[in-house]
Amino acid sequence: MRIGIDIMGGDFGPKTTTEGAILAQKELNNVELVLIGDETKILPVLEDKGANKNSFSIVHTTEFIGMGEHPIKAFKKKPKSSIGLGFQLLSNGEIQGFAGAGNTGAMMIGSMYTVQTIPGIIRPSIASVLPKENGGVNLILDVGVNADCKPDVLYQFGIVGSLYAKYVLGIETPRVSLLNIGEEPEKGNLLSQATYNLMKDSKDFNFVGNIEGRDVFNDGCDVIVCDGFTGNVVIKEAEAFYHLMKRRGVLDDYFSRFNYEIYGGSPILGINSNVVVGHGISNDVAIKNMIKLTAEIAKANLSNKIKEAFK
Repeated sequence: MRIGIDIMGGDFGPKTTTEGAILAQKELNNVELVLIGDETKILPVLEDKGANKNSFSIVHTTEFIGMGEHPIKAFKKKPKSSIGLGFQLLSNGEIQGFAGAGNTGAMMIGSMYTVQTIPGIIRPSIASVLPKENGGVNLILDVGVNADCKPDVLYQFGIVGSLYAKYVLGIETPRVSLLNIGEEPEKGNLLSQATYNLMKDSKDFNFVGNIEGRDVFNDGCDVIVCDGFTGNVVIKEAEAFYHLMKRRGVLDDYFSRFNYEIYGGSPILGINSNVVVGHGISNDVAIKNMIKLTAEIAKANLSNKIKEAFK
């Protein structure tokens, strides 16, 4: 298996991304890491860290898409950028997964227009996880790509999220819930009510009903479905919890699990390959975990599992 990494991406690339790749390489078995970026900046980091350069493949480019660039314009204008080359390799089957902590919009554009959306999927989504108080995590999707959704889109999130929970998180029969302002079927706005009616008799996943915001860290479900606007607010609030507790010196074993570094990144689901987007401020540990997550998703053959579900 070969996993590509956008070495130029993120606020601290290429140094920190290369350091993260070195850490990941030490923990991965039978995985070749393909470093996509400026070789003249990659090699000194490998040497400084005592890493064997022959343990990696390097695809050289000095071009990259900046965090502030317009995703569509930049992706079209810079086909030889580290992101552009990564998606070319992915589309050609030369790598089985691609990870990057750079321009999220460009990563999404590359996913949709290079490897493309799985036939039958209305909208790809980005997923994240929330730590449960009793251990494990709740998968939540969407968390930012689709601010406005229709009921059938949310229904598909339930299918995709359930498959991810089963094949990546190892939950045999994932419980899927709909994020709402109350548990009762009639609660919520028109979107929530219509989506509930679609989900309640689903044969595609194990729907367990509505879940309120106060319960997203409990063990009442395994997958939380919502529109990207709501999901993004939820995960940003979770990040705020971690930083607030850390500043006040009251972190415990549970709240330490809110640290984004542990999870590495967010997978883009519903596309014809395996792509993970990391946080722009990722340090070397977060980059390492982003790469490991990408390898895990590729090993689970998740994109093909989703294709089979939508045949």
